[in-house]
Amino acid sequence: MQLVVARIGRAHGIKGEVTVEVRTDEPELRLAPGAVLATDPASTGPLTIATGRVHSGRLLLRFEGVTDRTAAEALRNTLLIAEIDPEELPEGEDEYYDHQLIDLDVVTEDGTEVGRITEISHLPSQDLFIVERPDGSEVMVPFVEEIVSEIDLEEQRAVITPPPGLIDDRAEIASSREESGEEPGEESGEEPGEESGDGSA
Repeated sequence: MQLVVARIGRAHGIKGEVTVEVRTDEPELRLAPGAVLATDPASTGPLTIATGRVHSGRLLLRFEGVTDRTAAEALRNTLLIAEIDPEELPEGEDEYYDHQLIDLDVVTEDGTEVGRITEISHLPSQDLFIVERPDGSEVMVPFVEEIVSEIDLEEQRAVITPPPGLIDDRAEIASSREESGEEPGEESGEEPGEESGDGSA
């Protein structure tokens, strides 16, 4: 199985180094010197990592045969792809590869359907699940222990305990508008509550 592990950014310096946007939880394994990676577009690869170092919080790589800034800049936006065994698991107990998480059903602890994971966004501060809702909209769920309480690969689901407003903000807004538009003395209090309940299911 092929997995995207990084995207090449701009050239750094004049000796062929490039910045990379890391897309793997194991850069020390996937992006180590000597690693041979396929590329997208395929015409620029395969690339063999010659050196790697961290500079100002960013990973810099240099590839064999890439010795100057012009050659490095020509690689910009190239995706680096590693070949891994589909049965291989990360070393950490609570770590997962992206392909294990894509297409998992996302539900709350009471079983309410939230949507389906379509993408994992790896940010410097944290990872995010991009979840497609049943209505086609998307919501971003931080992949942190406080929110994602369980990953069940056998049941193909992720259980979350979202804080207020993370996934139900639109329902809350609709509910507050209905309440504010209600005239004093009206006895239609049940209807807004019923509509709000339907919207959050």
